[in-house]
Amino acid sequence: MCSSLPLGRLCRDSRLLHHGFPSGVCLALPRFQQPVSPLLCPQDALSDGLKTCYRYLNQTSRSFAAVIQALDGELRHAVCIFYLVLRALDTVEDDMTINLETKVPMLHDFHSYLYQPDWRYMESKEKDKQVLEDFPTISLEFRNLAKVYRDVIVDICHKMGAGMAEFLEKKVDTQHEWDKYCHYVAGLVGIGLSRLFSASELEDRIVGQDTELANSMGLFLQKTNIIRDYLEDQLEGREFWPREVWSRYAKKLSDLAKPENIDVAVQCMNELITNALHHVPDVLTYLSRLKNQSVFNFCAIPQVMAIATLAACYNNKQVFRGLVKIRKGQAVTLMMDATNIQAVKAIMYQYVEEIYQKVPSTDPSSNKTQQIIVSIRTMSLPNGVEVSRNHYSPIYLSCAMLLAALSWQYLSAMSKASEEYVQASEN
Repeated sequence: MCSSLPLGRLCRDSRLLHHGFPSGVCLALPRFQQPVSPLLCPQDALSDGLKTCYRYLNQTSRSFAAVIQALDGELRHAVCIFYLVLRALDTVEDDMTINLETKVPMLHDFHSYLYQPDWRYMESKEKDKQVLEDFPTISLEFRNLAKVYRDVIVDICHKMGAGMAEFLEKKVDTQHEWDKYCHYVAGLVGIGLSRLFSASELEDRIVGQDTELANSMGLFLQKTNIIRDYLEDQLEGREFWPREVWSRYAKKLSDLAKPENIDVAVQCMNELITNALHHVPDVLTYLSRLKNQSVFNFCAIPQVMAIATLAACYNNKQVFRGLVKIRKGQAVTLMMDATNIQAVKAIMYQYVEEIYQKVPSTDPSSNKTQQIIVSIRTMSLPNGVEVSRNHYSPIYLSCAMLLAALSWQYLSAMSKASEEYVQASEN
């Protein structure tokens, strides 16, 4: 399945995480695989169990390990455990060696395993199987969290497991079902994170209470991942584009990858990008409510990566031929800039303008695309004056530079891996 921490495809770790933790633009964000930084999470202050959990985080979270570890106080541990619990759940969902008779009850009951000290699963064949084999360590640290955090994690795990079970053998047909699927794998992550932010008292209560905005945060990341990953998903036999949309352009979703269908394929993609852009106003409203710098960075970076990704994909035939990537320098700049709401608004403005300039007059969705861009413009620059993106918080400049360095290292490694993957697919 798919998810986005800026969870979800916990936003590609797998689809959750492509779907859930800031999918997860499950992420579109760099998936950090660095060792735990002593600057972010002092090892001598952690129990052996928490040290193990942070090791698993760095091994499995290819999206948000560094950003999670930059969160303030006890919220850091709560989000780490939240991620690992959803990673374990997603590993069950992704494991095709588990038959449905076993898998469906496991997904429904997974939240209850958090209070079963000895529960573990030793038969997974997935690469992240360690989070299932050593689930007792994760569940122990879960039970050591404050009740306000435990209640959120159990509730989201329960709802996500039920949603995963629902879509195991169900394809995404309507746009409503697309929203529902993205809610299960990414929107719920956004809602859960928001409730954790409020429970920590680093953010106001309204952040956790306004589930509609939190859901949009996840949906924007997840839809971006699904749009960008069309070809990769096709090669792996997965389909996440809604039939209601693509059936107007082709008989089969796979037909969009055929060279003779490239023009209608791009039109179909443009329609889905227009759909995703409708979440941007909610994203800006959500981010404008955040007060804590570490929470803001954690939430804002995946969102600006997502809008840059959509701008790169819009009207771009390359989506159906290979991998569309954000340039390394562009990614570093975004991570450095996205430290306050005015800077994020300026970034959003820049990229929707880029899309606007590429809208073909003959595109079936052109009017709708232009209309939502006008709305985003108004929210981004209410006074019609563009703001600078370069006002950094001095306290967090070093953190931003660390994230930029890690992302540069990650992107360099992934560029080579992606090129090898495309070459292997072509051969």
